[in-house]
Amino acid sequence: MVLSALMGAADPPQLLPAREQMAFTLGFHIILVPFGVAFTFMMLICHYRALRGGDQVALLLAQRWSKVAAVLFAVGAVSGTVLTFELGLLWPGLMGRYGQAFGFPFAIEGLFFFLEAIFMAIYIYGWKRLPPWPHFLTGVVVTLSGIGGTASVIGANSWMNQPAGIVVKNGYVVDMIPSKVFFNGAFWWEAVHMFLAAYIVAGFAVAGVYAWGLLKGRRDRYHRLGFLVPFTVAAVAMPLQFIVGDTIARQVYDREPAKFAAIELVPKTGDHVPEILGGVLVDGKVRYGLPLPDIASILAAFRPSAEIKGLDAIPAAVRPDDAVVNVVHLAFDVMVATGSLLLLLSLWFGWLWWRRREVPTNRWFLRGSAVAGLVAVASLESGWVVTEVGRQPWTVVGLLLTKDAVATEGNLWPLFAMVLVIYLCVAAGAIFVLRSMCRRWRDESTDAVAVPYGPKPTPVGSGNTPGAGDA
Repeated sequence: MVLSALMGAADPPQLLPAREQMAFTLGFHIILVPFGVAFTFMMLICHYRALRGGDQVALLLAQRWSKVAAVLFAVGAVSGTVLTFELGLLWPGLMGRYGQAFGFPFAIEGLFFFLEAIFMAIYIYGWKRLPPWPHFLTGVVVTLSGIGGTASVIGANSWMNQPAGIVVKNGYVVDMIPSKVFFNGAFWWEAVHMFLAAYIVAGFAVAGVYAWGLLKGRRDRYHRLGFLVPFTVAAVAMPLQFIVGDTIARQVYDREPAKFAAIELVPKTGDHVPEILGGVLVDGKVRYGLPLPDIASILAAFRPSAEIKGLDAIPAAVRPDDAVVNVVHLAFDVMVATGSLLLLLSLWFGWLWWRRREVPTNRWFLRGSAVAGLVAVASLESGWVVTEVGRQPWTVVGLLLTKDAVATEGNLWPLFAMVLVIYLCVAAGAIFVLRSMCRRWRDESTDAVAVPYGPKPTPVGSGNTPGAGDA
């Protein structure tokens, strides 16, 4: 892992396994977040379409997507629970000193999590059992709860970047203002950025499944609608994400100069700073990159003469080393490059739709759409690397160094190995269940499954259950 390069000679031995474990578990869990936030919203689009217009194919999609969402929610519950325990086991310095503030948003997240779990169960069980519109409203609660839970986690994470709302004495929180802790200076931009990313990742990932089916010749309405709804959501969010991302970059320029210097690979303070494509720092000097004159200064403050604080402006004791800077800069390049590819694909879709008002059949477009979900995940992961590694060497910027937050006793490698096995087993189980569901859906006779202690299932094709289609 790239984070293994971030160890310093004076760092405690527990820091490397703690970082590796946190990087792995966060990287795993963050992939699931978009499906709790955005996939359920797409499910509701199909459900609403069915209720308003009697679209039976849309209703079938909503019903099946709800079951997929439930499986992914269960996986997210496991991975999220492990993350919660990790905060105390791996980072006692953080929780011991700033747990009163850092833990507050997580307490709110717990309430949203239970609300989401309860209404997810009601929504799944409610098919063919609840009246149509009350059933739909239970799904709305699921989506809103997912948004609220994600916002709460972002509140905690953004507080680490720009801590606010606390009174500290002797290194410990003695008083806090909950609203300022939650809605800190970085919250709103991080929240909007993450929510748009969720719609982009979930949209392209789900659409990719149906794009693959279209490539295989399954041109029925089930596949066309299954592609159109999520891809449209992602395509609409994509240009908005670029606008928000550009604004966030200037916020980082103003408030987090060390992170901005790492993103732009700026070793020395100056003006007329070029944008470096690729490249790395070697012994404090930029190597192997392609410079675009003045572009970094223009992006930062809309003028070529804008001064950008370099790494030399950061006190040596808390200055990120070359390894950290290189990880942040290259991750940012990957995020922008992958985002640009997805934007081009979205514009291509808009052009094709404007010309024919139908799901595109261009095979190169469908090939691009089939892999767009993987590209979106790469963009999401690289964006979180920029956020998390870009904060180093701080855990809480200006207040707590990462080496002072980590556990200082015990061997953390066995714990990492155990967590790795658990996550791999959970992932394998989820893939097995989803593939089993897909195979079952190909046989319309097994789409209605009996429920213990429940009424007999409505036969497929009658009631409010639509006819079956290919999964």
